[in-house]
Amino acid sequence: MLVDSLEWAGSLLGLLGAFLLATHTRVSRYGWVAFLVANLAMIGFAFGIDRYGLLLQQTGFMFTSLLGLYRAGFFRVAKSKP
Repeated sequence: MLVDSLEWAGSLLGLLGAFLLATHTRVSRYGWVAFLVANLAMIGFAFGIDRYGLLLQQTGFMFTSLLGLYRAGFFRVAKSKP
């Protein structure tokens, strides 16, 4: 069932994101990617089970994941030299 898959994907990717950030290695910044995908999975899960409190929470977490991605350098645009 799709809802079950979203729940498990969200849970496992959330754990992976936490592990990556906790390692403080050169790949730690990819923890934010795992968190973002986990948030999206859990948003789908919340819709699937009609739990709007969980939906609100995961939407908020999605914005913190986007901030983490930005601060980790994923959205930086190279500046052109004159």
